[in-house]
Amino acid sequence: MPLVVFYTKRMRDALGRPAAWGIELAFLAFVGGALGLILLFGDQAIAPYHPKTEIDLSFWSLPKYTLLSLSRGFAAYVLSLIFTLVYGTVAAHNARAEKIMLPALDVLQAIPVLGFLPGLVLAMVSLFPTREIGLELACVIMIFTGQAWNMTFSFHGSLRNIPQPLREAATLQRLGPMQTFRLLELPSAMIGLVWNSMMSMAGGWFFLTVNEAFTLGDRDYRLPGIGSYMNEAIDQGNTPAMIAAIVAMGVMIVMVDQVFWRPIVVWSERFKLEDQANADLPDSWMLNILRQSRLGARIRRAWNAARTMNAPQTPELPRWLRLSKQAVTEQATKQWEGPGKWIARRLVVAVIAGLAFWGAMTLVGLLLKLPLHDRVKHEGWTDVLLALLASLARTTGAVLLGAAWALPVGIMIGRSPVWSQRLQPLIQFFASFPAPMLFPLVTVAMLAMHIPFTIGCVALMLLGAQWYILFNVIAGAMAIPGELTEVTGVFRMSARQRWTKLYLPCVFPYLLTGLVTATGGAWNATIVSEFVQVHGNTHVAFGLGYYISHATNTANFPLLAAAVTTMALFVVLFNRFFWRRLYQLAQSRYSLNT
Repeated sequence: MPLVVFYTKRMRDALGRPAAWGIELAFLAFVGGALGLILLFGDQAIAPYHPKTEIDLSFWSLPKYTLLSLSRGFAAYVLSLIFTLVYGTVAAHNARAEKIMLPALDVLQAIPVLGFLPGLVLAMVSLFPTREIGLELACVIMIFTGQAWNMTFSFHGSLRNIPQPLREAATLQRLGPMQTFRLLELPSAMIGLVWNSMMSMAGGWFFLTVNEAFTLGDRDYRLPGIGSYMNEAIDQGNTPAMIAAIVAMGVMIVMVDQVFWRPIVVWSERFKLEDQANADLPDSWMLNILRQSRLGARIRRAWNAARTMNAPQTPELPRWLRLSKQAVTEQATKQWEGPGKWIARRLVVAVIAGLAFWGAMTLVGLLLKLPLHDRVKHEGWTDVLLALLASLARTTGAVLLGAAWALPVGIMIGRSPVWSQRLQPLIQFFASFPAPMLFPLVTVAMLAMHIPFTIGCVALMLLGAQWYILFNVIAGAMAIPGELTEVTGVFRMSARQRWTKLYLPCVFPYLLTGLVTATGGAWNATIVSEFVQVHGNTHVAFGLGYYISHATNTANFPLLAAAVTTMALFVVLFNRFFWRRLYQLAQSRYSLNT
């Protein structure tokens, strides 16, 4: 018996050592993979420019293409995150700026991807005529336009909905602006920001086939990536290559979810506004590796030591002297920076106004070239307005269908840590998968079932819009304080009363953000939903999305400008007179801040 115990202990110790080494190797693999991704993107960016890049449809080229697309997605996400934190914070704290910044955000969200793409690609290629960095920057910025607006709306809404007692506590603690942002605002918005970041990453993938393989008239701009691989496979009708691209995209999404998003979701649980312990906390194997790694711990200690050493060491002063010094400093700053700030602001406003005037005059010139009515090609203003009504009916149907299932499912997932842990990878996979990659297969299936394409394209729009609603509802359900749930138990509320008195009111502000962004996503999806090419055959549905795609392929800039302007103007007015009133209702009646 002692011999058995001895060998059992030796085996347990032997198994323990490789586990520790395995943690360190996994940590090094994670760091090395991140650095390799950066180097791969940099090497592609400085490569010589090719007017038409040949896409290799062999299976061996897929890993490199997939990693290149992944690097562009993360570069756009970093840019989107910086934009979100700066733009959302300024808009939430400056009431005068908010009146301009939020409508501007509405306009930017309303402009479809192909509205940015032609001018941006031509400008970047002209700026960098000898290197691929021009096309790479254009592609990253285009992915950014599919990510940033949803994140910014969510972050701004979270800052506005911070409970007033927490604001007052920060004031009593005399926290400065940066301390308030770091200790109160960012933690309070973290859960919504994380879930909307996942959704925004998925939104960036949505137009991957368009961003990496862009055609403008007779010019073909391509970048090596999984999107251009899929686009080339569709053009050639290469079914094995299409299936391989779908598999590669699925593997990439699963790996990103497990290595990147899942650890962040688990880490963000610490920012829930509740005091009770939860026994069903989610778990992440990658986060466990990062926490248990001794090498990672040493890096964190070195970083903290460097921050402490570089922090300004100022002696503690009496309170009256600190206040007096602060008042003198502020007065000196105002006297010294007053004229300079005034001149800088006026100069910035003048430059922006000049660029806006030049852009407006150019746009008006294009719009005036489009005839009022065209009986031959049906490409006049009357046709564009009729197309607006057709696309409006389809986008409304897609958003309503998405809300019908995403609202109850999102609340059930958000209120159950167990189901959140089980379903989050699956939801992230389907939400991140670029729906246009599946459009050819879905279109063929619809035609086989004799469903008219003009009606069936609503299902294609639904694939791109429903996830915005689901992710926002999940974030709202997860942010409900546990104390409120306990109150419903104390008052012995039924399940129906909990939904009507607690869940739906608390989730309503998040649902509203999801509906707004889903509507914008549905309008953007019209571009690829109303104009689908399968095996050389083109299937179209009359609408603004069809006109935008058709005008881009034929380089018809007056028609493109008219369709994009009509879509953007309608979305902005709809947001202003419909969604804005619902936002006011949400803040006055259903916010935890009131």
